[in-house]
Amino acid sequence: MSQIFDALHQSQGDGPDSSPRKFSNARELLQKVEHDADNHPDGEAPTGQLVGLERLQQFPTVQVSLPANSRFVSYSQTDGLAAEKFRFLATRLRHLQQKRALKRIVITSSVPAEGKTTVAANLACALAGGRQHVLLVEGDLRRPSLARHFGLDKSIGFSQLLQGQSDIAKNIFHLESQGFYILPAGNSQTNPAELMEPGRLGTFFDTVTTGFDWVVIDSPPMLPLADTTIWMRLADAVLLVTRPGVTTKSQLQRSLEAIEQSKLLGAVLNASTEATANKYYYHYAKSSAAIPIESSVAK
Repeated sequence: MSQIFDALHQSQGDGPDSSPRKFSNARELLQKVEHDADNHPDGEAPTGQLVGLERLQQFPTVQVSLPANSRFVSYSQTDGLAAEKFRFLATRLRHLQQKRALKRIVITSSVPAEGKTTVAANLACALAGGRQHVLLVEGDLRRPSLARHFGLDKSIGFSQLLQGQSDIAKNIFHLESQGFYILPAGNSQTNPAELMEPGRLGTFFDTVTTGFDWVVIDSPPMLPLADTTIWMRLADAVLLVTRPGVTTKSQLQRSLEAIEQSKLLGAVLNASTEATANKYYYHYAKSSAAIPIESSVAK
């Protein structure tokens, strides 16, 4: 089970004069936010539909089949409550993107085993459901796992690109059944901080991410590594994943202090045992501006 809370609280209202309409349930609110996010002026194409589209077509398309009990609920359990919560979080992000520069999002945690990779993959899929071009970057070069989950070649990816051993077209893959793109980490690195020299990485990353509407970065845990700090400098925003029984209060506090507050969008509380559908819908009955704080995700 998991819980999403305090996600994108900045986008709860459009301004001091806004008068929120009352909604009867979560699905109606979700549809309203999706409609607002997709409501472009006449003649204006959604971001990414024209810029970089030709380039995206050069990336190979691969088929991925996930088991029914996969933790990636946005693909394997699309009708479930948890998948709907990720879709709602995605629509909040799209809504916020219309108000500020928001494209690169780092998904991190304080320590290992808090579920940041699961959250990153589910969010990437949910964002792609809005007909936008999404790139999922496996930024954990020390302990990569996404390639294994999706059945991709672990010998190619970001590490090889940074070392000049390959070209971009051979290292980014379009996951056809999931609808988004992925840049695996490639071979694991014992000292990725040296490989990810900030100046060089920034210029290179700008080139890699051209043409995408969203770049979701699955970064390493924050403690005690310095790798995540490098990713946060390149990102527009940060979502912090935490898990009861794994994260201590002091670890969470240290992580929050290390994140630039202007970039901190919110947090995901993973593996909660208290989430129920009744609680989920209860929060929407209070106000149309309420944020979902309960969801169900396989541990």
